[in-house]
Amino acid sequence: MNDRLSFYRKKNSLIHALNPFTKLTLTFTLIVIGILGVGYWTASIVICLVIIPLAIISKLFGDYVKIALRLILPTAGFMFVMQSIFIPGGATELFRVGPLSVEVETVQRSFLIASRIFLMVSAFTFLLLSTHPSELMTDLTQRGLPPQFSYVLISTLQIIPQMQAKAQTILSAQRSRGLDTQSNFFKRVGSLVPLVGPLVFGSLVEVEERAIAIEARGFTSTHVKTSLHDIPDTSLDKGIRWSLVTLIIIVLVSRIWLL
Repeated sequence: MNDRLSFYRKKNSLIHALNPFTKLTLTFTLIVIGILGVGYWTASIVICLVIIPLAIISKLFGDYVKIALRLILPTAGFMFVMQSIFIPGGATELFRVGPLSVEVETVQRSFLIASRIFLMVSAFTFLLLSTHPSELMTDLTQRGLPPQFSYVLISTLQIIPQMQAKAQTILSAQRSRGLDTQSNFFKRVGSLVPLVGPLVFGSLVEVEERAIAIEARGFTSTHVKTSLHDIPDTSLDKGIRWSLVTLIIIVLVSRIWLL
C-alpha cells in the first residue's frame, strides 16, 4: 500500500516492524552523530554505512534513491556550489574564474554543511518511507505527547508529499484544459503561473478543512482518548532505543571532551 499523501511504502521487513518511536529515535541519533561527529566525512560515512544498508534491509533502496536524486542531492549540491563560490573566508586559493575565487577551506566548509543537510534529509526520508504517519502520531500521543504537538510534527513531515500530490492533480487538470507543459523551457516556466495560484489557495483551503475535521473528531477534548490500533512496543524496540540513547550520550561526551 502506498499512501498518496505520504512517502510511506509498505514492505515486509524488520525495519517496518519496529515501533515508530524507535525509528524516530534512530533518526535523531543519526543526525546527532552527523552534526557532532569530528571530521568532514562523518555525515557521508553515516549515509554510506547506516542509511543505505538500512534502506536495502527494509527493501526501500529504490524509493530512497529516487527521492535522493530528485530532491536531496539537487538541494545539497546547489548549496555546496553557492557557498563554495560566494562565501569568502579561505586562505588557500583552489582556482579563480574572473573576479570569483574558490578556496580550499571554503570548499571543505561547504562540503561539511551540504553533507550534513543531505544526512538530515535522508534520515527523515527513511523515517517517512518506513513509518506510516498515523502510526507515528498514535504512538507519540499514547506516550503522553500532547495531540497538538503530534499533529504539528506529522503535518510538517507530510508537507512535501501532500504538495506533490496536489501539484500533480492541478497539473493534470490544467493539461486536460490544453495547457502546454511539455514544450521548450520558457513555455514551461510560463505555465507555472496558472499552477501556483491553485496550489497556494488550495493548500490554504485544505488547512481550514483539516482544522474543522480534527475539531469535529474531538481533537482538543480533554477526555482520555483511545485508539483503534495498538502500536506494539517489544523488548527489542526498548533495547534498541536504550542503545541509541547511550550512543548519543557517548557522542556528546566525546565532543565535549575533544573541545
